[in-house]
Amino acid sequence: MRVATARLDHLFGLVGASGCGVLLTDCDGVILDQRCKDSDLTVFREWGLWPGADWSEASEGTNGIGTCLTEKRSVTIHRDEHFFARNTGMSCMDAPVFGADGGIIAALDVSSARVDQTEGFNRLISAMVGQTARSIEADYFRATFPNSRIVVAHTDDAEMSVLLAVDADDLVVGATRGARRVFRLEPTGLLKPRPASDLFGEGDECLGFDAAERAAVMRALARAEGNVSEAARRLGIGRATLYRRMRRLHIGE
Repeated sequence: MRVATARLDHLFGLVGASGCGVLLTDCDGVILDQRCKDSDLTVFREWGLWPGADWSEASEGTNGIGTCLTEKRSVTIHRDEHFFARNTGMSCMDAPVFGADGGIIAALDVSSARVDQTEGFNRLISAMVGQTARSIEADYFRATFPNSRIVVAHTDDAEMSVLLAVDADDLVVGATRGARRVFRLEPTGLLKPRPASDLFGEGDECLGFDAAERAAVMRALARAEGNVSEAARRLGIGRATLYRRMRRLHIGE
């Protein structure tokens, strides 16, 4: 999660002076990275908010990190909402980070060491945590598809990052969890390539003849799930003709 470093630094710059620490865990709740002020080091170490510590629900009961990962949603666990009495002195604001395959890969946490932390302040921090988690998710998605065109779709839901990865043949080859929901794609796992025009309801663009023909053939193959006979039928040509065009366009080599 090296792509998250700059985002963690920025978030800590916003909340660190108020006695908050910033943490990033893996999908199992083990802390991978942490930021806190030098004056708060002792408190955070005593609480176990330190790299290598396990904050899964199985280990710590109800807590910001573990509950966020279990429920796959943003949560705020304030003081005595924690399961164990030893954790009731802290307030934790968490948001999940989802990977390019739609599965959860991390939790972003801001925990407070202040005794006067209010629930109103928690809500403000929670909004920043959610926004940062979505930014990390988008950065990770872009890093996963470095050679694809990234299309950002509009959504009214601030909790989702809706990004699609589109390859040179105008096939959608990747989608964030938010995009999978908006466009009703596979919820997790590898994405079956499909024409971008099928998702956006747009016709083929005017390209060079070879590029347009290649894109049309690739879309037909994608819609036919690789079945050449079915793709040929969709294109209105014979299978032998399609094979010749595929060889000429260097498809499948």
